[in-house]
Amino acid sequence: MAQAIAWSKRGARLNAIAPGIIVTPLAIDEFNGPRGDFYKNMFANCPAGRPGTADEVANVAELLMSEKGAFITGSTFLVDGGATASYFYGPLKPQA
Repeated sequence: MAQAIAWSKRGARLNAIAPGIIVTPLAIDEFNGPRGDFYKNMFANCPAGRPGTADEVANVAELLMSEKGAFITGSTFLVDGGATASYFYGPLKPQA
């Protein structure tokens, strides 16, 4: 956010994309590895109910870099299917 202020003087917009679990060859290894049950639980208990795709992350990047995103700056976009929201407010919330 702070850098968005500094870079705006040069005509730039600064944003960040914070992807969750995105289906890639490495992620598939993780799904089938020792932590596979952790990931399966996360997908089952997040609003999207599944991992994301590279195209879904690219769609957010396309918006941010286009004129349609011209009024967006200083923001971080979670592209995680709601996993973070579920961690803080839903069934993935750690029990105290």
